[in-house]
Amino acid sequence: MRDAKWRVITAVLFALSVLAPAAAADRAGADGFLLALPGYEFEFPRDHGSHNAYRTEWWYYTGHLTTDSGRRYGFELTFFRVGLVPPSVPRGSAWDLRNLALAHFAVTDVNGKAFRYYEKLNRSSKFTAQAAAGFLNVFNEGWRAVTAPDGSWRLVAAEGKDRIDLDLRSRKPPAIHGENGVSIKAPVEGYASHYYSMTRLEATGTINGERCRGQAWMDHEFGSSALRENQRGWDWYSVQLDNDAELMLYVIRRADGTADVTSSGSLVTSDGHVIPIRRNEMRIQARGKWRSPRSGAVYPMGWSISIPKLRITLSLRPLLENQELVTRASTQVTYWEGAVDVEGSFDSVAVSGEGYVEMTGYDGAFRAP
Repeated sequence: MRDAKWRVITAVLFALSVLAPAAAADRAGADGFLLALPGYEFEFPRDHGSHNAYRTEWWYYTGHLTTDSGRRYGFELTFFRVGLVPPSVPRGSAWDLRNLALAHFAVTDVNGKAFRYYEKLNRSSKFTAQAAAGFLNVFNEGWRAVTAPDGSWRLVAAEGKDRIDLDLRSRKPPAIHGENGVSIKAPVEGYASHYYSMTRLEATGTINGERCRGQAWMDHEFGSSALRENQRGWDWYSVQLDNDAELMLYVIRRADGTADVTSSGSLVTSDGHVIPIRRNEMRIQARGKWRSPRSGAVYPMGWSISIPKLRITLSLRPLLENQELVTRASTQVTYWEGAVDVEGSFDSVAVSGEGYVEMTGYDGAFRAP
C-alpha cells in the first residue's frame, strides 16, 4: 500500500513539475501552496534559485556536445523539487519531510547508437538533495548544477557508463515565456507556470572522459497546478538555429488528440527579444511513428514545424529513435526526451541547428487522484 501511494505521489508531482510553474503576486490555493497568477516579475539571479512556496519546480538542462575526437553526444540533466508541506505550516522538527527531490540524467551516444538514462529519488535535506534560494545551487547526491564564482554555471553528473563536467556561459539574458509573467496551461485560474529559459548556453568541459564543447538549453519552471481531466500529455520542442535565434513550442494534447487552446511558444531573436507564439500561429506535423519495445507506447517521430507569421519552416530529425525514459525508480513516468537535428528556412534564408523534443502521455494519460 505504501509503495502504491508513493508511485501515485511521484507521478502526479512530475506532471505538476512540468506543467505547473507560478508567480509572486500569487495567492495560496486550498493546499497552502501559491498559485501561478498574472503579474509575476522575474528577477535574476534570484529566480534561478528555489521557490519553496510553490508545490513543484524543475531545472531542466539539455544540450549537444562534440568531443575533440569528433564523437557526438546529446545530454539531459533535470532536477525536480516537489513540495509536500507548504512553508506556511510550522515545522515539527528539523527532520520533517517537506520536499521530495527527483532527478534524471540521460546521454545520447550518437556514434555508438546508444541511449542511457539514470534516475534518483530522495527526501530533501542538506545531506541528500536540496536547492538553494536566491541563486542557482541545486543537487541530488552527486549530481549538481551550481553557480561558479565568476557567475557561470557548472553541471556535474556521473552514473554508470556516463559522466559530464560542464561549464555553461550564457550568451543571452533569460527568455521569459507567456504573457504578463505566466505561461498558461489551461483556461482556469492558477493552471499556469512561471517559466523562463536560458536558450543559448555555451558549454565546455568533458563528457565520458573526453574534452568537449557545444551548446545547452535550460528551462526553469515553478508552480502548483496539474493536468486537467481533458488533457492527456504534452509535446515540447526546443530549437537552437545557426542564425542565433531560438524557438520553444509546447503543445498540450487533449484526450481527443487535438491541441489545447493554451498551447503556445516563443521565438527568441538573435538579440534576445522574445516574441510570443500562440496555438493558431504554429503548425506541427509528425512524419512518422516509432513503437517502444519497452513500454509499448507509440510516439510521433520526425516533425515538420512552420510558423507562417514569422516565415519559419523547419524539419526536425531524431538522432536516435529510442530515446525513451521509463522512470520506475523515481517519477514513475514514461516519456521520450531526445536530441534532434534541425534544418529549414527562416525568412527565406536557409538555416540549420540542433534541438530537443520531449513527449509525454503516450503510454497513458496523466491523472491526479
